[in-house]
Amino acid sequence: MVNAINFNLKSRDEQEAMMQQYQAFLNGLGFPIQIVVQSRMLDLDNYLAQLDTLSRQQTNDLLRTQTTEYTNFVRELIGVANIMSKTFYLVIPYDTGVELPTGGFLAGLFGKKSGPVSLGGRFEEVKTKLMERTSLASSGLAGLGLHNVQLNTQELIELFYTTYNTDTARRQKLFSVSNVDVSVIQHIKDTNPGQ
Repeated sequence: MVNAINFNLKSRDEQEAMMQQYQAFLNGLGFPIQIVVQSRMLDLDNYLAQLDTLSRQQTNDLLRTQTTEYTNFVRELIGVANIMSKTFYLVIPYDTGVELPTGGFLAGLFGKKSGPVSLGGRFEEVKTKLMERTSLASSGLAGLGLHNVQLNTQELIELFYTTYNTDTARRQKLFSVSNVDVSVIQHIKDTNPGQ
């Protein structure tokens, strides 16, 4: 995930310097990247719950009233306007060297279904190469003044969940990956041995 900067607030010289640095960053990469921008409705439920708790715990009547009014204002604002947050992601792929089906786009759609791609014993090699690419991209973005963080497993699952289940993700929150029981996963594998 990459934090954004407001390019328009920079001076012309700063803008030109950033564009040159960005061009050098892109030209310095020996692999393709994807830039994904995701807009989401801002979820302020936890924030509003915290404000409600603070309001109830407030001993000063004036501060309690101000906190309650502010909470009501935020609730009203959310109801009137769609408050969105934009998140930027840099996707770094890795070519595993595994040949994909040939024959064009339609052959890929209607061709024989294949199982998961197996890396054999090369997992550590592939992981190391991917980490090198990640480090190179991260340092290049940091040189541009862009703070970036590699997503952990939970964050990746949430990204895929909200991307592919947009409507459901608004209504149904995703549980923590740490709550998944390994025995449940093993049971699924045992009941569906071909998958």
